Amino acid sequence: MAKISGKGMAVMVAVVLLVGVGSLAYSGVLSGLFKKSPAESANAAGVAETSDAVRIPLTALDSGKALFLSMEAEGRQLFYFALKSPDGAYRAALDACDVCFRTNRGYRQEGDQMVCNNCGQKFACDKIGEVKGGCNPHPLARGIEGQYLVIQKADIAAGKEYFARKRS
Repeated sequence: MAKISGKGMAVMVAVVLLVGVGSLAYSGVLSGLFKKSPAESANAAGVAETSDAVRIPLTALDSGKALFLSMEAEGRQLFYFALKSPDGAYRAALDACDVCFRTNRGYRQEGDQMVCNNCGQKFACDKIGEVKGGCNPHPLARGIEGQYLVIQKADIAAGKEYFARKRS
C-alpha cells in the first residue's frame, strides 16, 4: 500500500469536502441557509407598499415561482404569498391554513404545487383562492391594476389570527 504524504492527504480531504458540500447544495439541503427574507424578496421584486395596499409587479410573478412576503399588523408578523399559476391567473393567499396555522410553518412551492410545511399536503397552484378550508392556503382578495397585482393591507391584516405564534 502506497503511503500518502501530508500534502496529498490535505488535497484529498479538500476534494471530498468540496464534493460533499456541492452535493448538499445541489440537493437543496443548504437552500434554507441562503433563503431571502420576505423583506429582501419584496425589495428585489420591486414590491411597492402604500398606506393601504401592497402592489406587486406582475413581471415579478411571471416565472410561476411564489413570492413570499410579510407585513406587520398590531404587533404580529403576517406572512402571505403571491404567484402566477400555470393557468395564467395571478393568485394570493396567506402563508397559513385553517388546520395547521397554529404551527405557523406556512408553505413551500414544489413545481406547480404548494406544500404545507406542517402536514405535507400538496395543493395545485391553480386552485389557490378557489378552494377554501382544510389545509388549503387561506385565500386573499386581489386585483390587477395596470401592471400590478394589488392586495389590500386590510385583507392581509384580517388574517392576523392565523399568526398568533412567532415563526421560527
